[in-house]
Amino acid sequence: MSLESRELSELKSRIGRDPTPTELQIVAAEWSEHCSYKSSKKHLKMLPMTGKLVINEKGYDSGVLDVGDGYVVTAHIESHNHPSAVEPYGGAATGVGGVIRDILSAGTRPIAIFDGLRFGDIEKDLEARWLFKNVVAGIADYGNCLGIPTIGGEVEFDECYENYALVDVAALGFGKKEGLIKNHAKKGDIVVLLGGSTGRDGIGGSQFASDALESDNRSAVQIPDPFIEKLIIEAVLQARNDKLIHAMKDLGGGGLSCAISEIADALEIGIEMDVDLVHTREDNLSPDEIMISESQERMLIITSRAKLKKLEKICKRFRIGYSVIGHVKSDSQMRIKKGKRTFASLPTDVVANATLLDLPATMPSYLHTIETENKLRPISDYTKILTKLLGSPNIASKIWVYGQYDHEVGIRTVIKPGCDASVLRLDNGKFLSAKIDGNPKHCYINPRQGAIGCFEEACRNVVCTGAKPIGMLDHLQFGNPNDPEIFWTFLESLKGLTDFAKYFKIPCIGGKVSLYNETHAGPIKPTPVIGVIGLAEKKPSVPQTITQGDNLIIVGKTKDELGGSEFFEYIHKFIGGRCPVVDFEDSKKNMKSVLSAINNNLAKSVHDCSKGGLAVAVSELCMTNQIGCKVSLDKVPGDKLCADKILFSESHSRYLLTTDSKKLSKLVALLKKNKVSFKHIGKFGSDSIQFNCKTKSIISLNVTKSRKIWLHSLSNLVLHGKRASQ
Repeated sequence: MSLESRELSELKSRIGRDPTPTELQIVAAEWSEHCSYKSSKKHLKMLPMTGKLVINEKGYDSGVLDVGDGYVVTAHIESHNHPSAVEPYGGAATGVGGVIRDILSAGTRPIAIFDGLRFGDIEKDLEARWLFKNVVAGIADYGNCLGIPTIGGEVEFDECYENYALVDVAALGFGKKEGLIKNHAKKGDIVVLLGGSTGRDGIGGSQFASDALESDNRSAVQIPDPFIEKLIIEAVLQARNDKLIHAMKDLGGGGLSCAISEIADALEIGIEMDVDLVHTREDNLSPDEIMISESQERMLIITSRAKLKKLEKICKRFRIGYSVIGHVKSDSQMRIKKGKRTFASLPTDVVANATLLDLPATMPSYLHTIETENKLRPISDYTKILTKLLGSPNIASKIWVYGQYDHEVGIRTVIKPGCDASVLRLDNGKFLSAKIDGNPKHCYINPRQGAIGCFEEACRNVVCTGAKPIGMLDHLQFGNPNDPEIFWTFLESLKGLTDFAKYFKIPCIGGKVSLYNETHAGPIKPTPVIGVIGLAEKKPSVPQTITQGDNLIIVGKTKDELGGSEFFEYIHKFIGGRCPVVDFEDSKKNMKSVLSAINNNLAKSVHDCSKGGLAVAVSELCMTNQIGCKVSLDKVPGDKLCADKILFSESHSRYLLTTDSKKLSKLVALLKKNKVSFKHIGKFGSDSIQFNCKTKSIISLNVTKSRKIWLHSLSNLVLHGKRASQ
């Protein structure tokens, strides 16, 4: 690990001398892009991070929301992209472990995991299949071993991720407000390292994640052990209950270097530690190796001398390794010793606060022409096109993925994966809804509108469960920030998210920036991934079975917005066109109206329109309920469009509501009263998915046949390299 020449000069200036070799390693870890956010931190401040439900405390690694009745929910998101691209099973598993400890560090019990995954084209790319299989297995095995449900997520495939993987893992925690750790420390307090032993795995991990991936550096990938993590969770929560924890932080990127400097800086204290006291799994580790190792399943706890014996008893009871490695001082220095010899003595504010950069940004040249649409070949058989889309990797059912997750352990899961969002039961009688969404195709064509669309889609999915969005997690993934065109796309995405968050008053409660995501072919497409958390005060909207004679209502306008759609890119192999744009006013009206319909028990089920457009959304309802539907395209509200645009446009703010005939008039009256665009466009029955334009049949597809393709295409691709039989 090393510093750039500019950074080395700056460090010398700030400490007034030449740094020691150990100090260089410590600062290089903390000043890496992965840990310091030096390219992005200045701009992230534009996001709204406060709100009436948001609880802020010093040094928290996760966001905290007050959900009433003395309870809180915590949430955080992390990535493990480079490690997962090199060693997908271990890289993904340790990503889960890290975000779980972020939740634990606030003093809350982790109750759920959800993820966002990106891979190359699995129809052509053998490595993409291998990465996909092993990442899913790593997430599944780690979460299942912990007994924490993986409640959902999303998966996308795109050529821009060739020989690479984006692995975003989010976690939720729950606990009593009074149980939150109020991070504090005073002179003489004891610093304890507990959990897994420190080894050479993960050395240089933060620097590895802060550069373009050019080699398979397996030594930088950490080794997961979910069984130790499970014991740590129980031990920490017991220590919390016994009020033994003054302050706590998990060890993630940068290892002890970052944990010590960041907690000391946040609490305005000094810490002196001795590397000889750290419990290790290998002999002869140097001070440098101990300080920057990223061995997993480790927590740093500050406690008092009086409470130390009780904490040690808990560690012994749960058979967790621990070391008393140092103590708190009042001089705001971090001192690293080996016995009596000092290897590093640095001001914590210097280590924990890299100089923030203000990088140049220039609009990419390709954006000047990207919205121009090519003349596409005419479609003669829309039934065949819809069949092909239903079996495509981005649209086909992801049951092969979430079927490997234990999503019911913990008995909180009310709505399981496979619906628009998943829902958890809370102890105060309320319900928590969560969804993660992203769309690099839209974000490539229009970074600002694409990012807004990801945010709005995640909100729509949460709204479909009857929950009101109360908080957002963002994970912003881009290429090399030193490229002005790439940095411009980052800023545009961030501005879009900020605009939407402020308008809807949804605070950003946590996030992550991952840069230098590049392959041998170049940078990835802009890939912001947005997690939204919603709260339902009453019972959530659990989808009821759709039956013969039920009615289909669409809320929202369909527009000429096929840019970045699956129809353009998968069917026509065309990248370009006009990306869908969110109308904030319509979006808010539609959300409120749908929530009102759910709260008044007027809808049997609610489903959003997104990837694949109206044709795919209706088909998903039919396939899930194993019933046909007859839809009139000429009744769909919005622009006057040709059939393919009505069928496959991915316009935002659209919902499909099903209701029985007894409640139809009340639903219509409510939507009219709220002045939203809507229409009664179809009726369920028979065994075929039908789309008509006036008297002309556009699509007629057998439900059983389409369901087979939709359910099995992904697993057949992954396991056998071929799609489900058509």
